[in-house]
Amino acid sequence: MTEKTALRRAIFLDRDGTLNRDTGYVHRKEDWQWLPGVPEALKRLRAVGYVLVVVSNQSGIARGMFDHDALKRLEEWVNADLAAKNAAIDAWYYCPHLPEITGPCQCRKPESGLLLRAARDLDLDLANSWMIGDRVRDVRAGLAAGCRSILLHPESGGHEDDGDVPDGVSVAPHLPAAGVHILAPRMRELRAARLLEKMKE
Repeated sequence: MTEKTALRRAIFLDRDGTLNRDTGYVHRKEDWQWLPGVPEALKRLRAVGYVLVVVSNQSGIARGMFDHDALKRLEEWVNADLAAKNAAIDAWYYCPHLPEITGPCQCRKPESGLLLRAARDLDLDLANSWMIGDRVRDVRAGLAAGCRSILLHPESGGHEDDGDVPDGVSVAPHLPAAGVHILAPRMRELRAARLLEKMKE
């Protein structure tokens, strides 16, 4: 990165349970089910300049349930499906490890390795970025990387075994609501600007 390169804001997204229904080790397009309103929320976030980056623990690789190529094929299919909806994911990062099989690593959430790697690769401004996920380990990874974080916790109940919500983490029932939370300040700025212009007329 050169000194003249402007850092970009990002939305880091967990995958299963955040974008799609978590039916367990999803690695085939036949098993992918979008959660309601997610493609539209992604489109809105990207339209205002956020880089969208998926950061996902995929221990199914360490368990021998599928391989890297299977994930690559799924990502390509998801990208194509989003393109048809005028949306997109800019980059995908995943941790293939499981400590009891492969040993410790720095990329399995709640470690922040995936986010830090993406920030280096994509010139991202972590302090002005967000991490969104449905597990406490997701938001802990975001906080460790210096991001603001939102925990998705539906009214039907979340993942109580993950522990308490860390201080400073916002809570939303689903990704579209998280998107509204992120975009609300910008919308207020735009409304204020429009009001000021009318007052000048």
